[in-house]
Amino acid sequence: MTSTENWQGQLALMVAHCAGMVALVALPVLVGTLVAQYGFDAQRAGGLVTLYLGGAVAGSLFFAPYLNRFHARSAATAGYACAALAFAGLAGSGDYGAMALLHGLAGIAAGSALSFTHGTIGRSAQPHRLFGMVSIALGIFAIAFLGGTPKLVAMVGGPALYWVLGASMLAAACVAAIAFPTAPQGERSSGGAGEAGQPLSAAAWLGAVGLAFFSLMNATVFSFVERIGIERGFGSEAVSGVLVAIGLINLFPAPLAVFLERRWSARAVVLAGPLVLAVLALVVTRSVDFLPYAAAAGFLPGVLLFVHTFAFGLLARLDPSGRILAATPAMMMTGAALGPILGGTVVTLAGYDNLGLVVVLVAPLAIACFARARPAPAVAAQIT
Repeated sequence: MTSTENWQGQLALMVAHCAGMVALVALPVLVGTLVAQYGFDAQRAGGLVTLYLGGAVAGSLFFAPYLNRFHARSAATAGYACAALAFAGLAGSGDYGAMALLHGLAGIAAGSALSFTHGTIGRSAQPHRLFGMVSIALGIFAIAFLGGTPKLVAMVGGPALYWVLGASMLAAACVAAIAFPTAPQGERSSGGAGEAGQPLSAAAWLGAVGLAFFSLMNATVFSFVERIGIERGFGSEAVSGVLVAIGLINLFPAPLAVFLERRWSARAVVLAGPLVLAVLALVVTRSVDFLPYAAAAGFLPGVLLFVHTFAFGLLARLDPSGRILAATPAMMMTGAALGPILGGTVVTLAGYDNLGLVVVLVAPLAIACFARARPAPAVAAQIT
């Protein structure tokens, strides 16, 4: 039997995490492809991405409360398999209505599977460390995806993107069927209100909402990083280089977060994260020179990964049952779902320069929620 504490189970969780989170890695490629290859404007392109991410939120919210009532391996396998079929359908469609439906269905399936993936990680013996490991895998995957997919799309056309996404879902379904781990109810000792069947604390809910706001900040700007670079006249080759650099930079935040787990305060990290992200967003959207744009864009998703790893560990302590962490896709993708359509609307009405201002306005909301995500006194000493 595979478990979260042996390499087979951890490898399966890595593959599942990469497939489930691929949309967040692919945001600029998705929006760019829908605009350049399918001819949709920024608002309609953002709307399709929002439908996918909104579907992921719906799937996650439905299954997260019932994490411990389903067989995780079967649920994850079925979810990723259904997402693969939906992406195969998208590769053969050019009609906006059909694409909208299939984006929503793919999101529901992938979000449901990712919910069981994150819930299983959350119930492991060392959730902060294990989430850092799967995030490292996502960083490696991002290099290959961001380095190769735009070139493949340019050569073959828009459907190539959906074949790549479908292949990642199919790979996750196959690996999950073989080696998705079991996380026994007692694998991580806990007590009190965090146990399954007990109500979740207000602190856990506020931490989840804060993470959703933080994800919204990132998605609003990151979705349009590629388009901003092209519109500023930096050139497709230079912008493609930025996307590759993003993948390389993404290798470091997760292992750094694992190394600093006992050295930095989790609350300090989550409170500082929105401020750092807001500054980077302003630089990306307001810079007329390539180097500041490239440097800030390169670190946008890295900040998200670093802070998310600390937030995951924080929420694991606030809710040892794993239910709030099973809703991680909902937290991340609620913000990510609203980001493309919000950003697209702002771009359509006021231009790319004003995207950064939206992020600045959302940052205080994220900080306010994280500030209230305090653990109970009995476990406060564990969060250092």
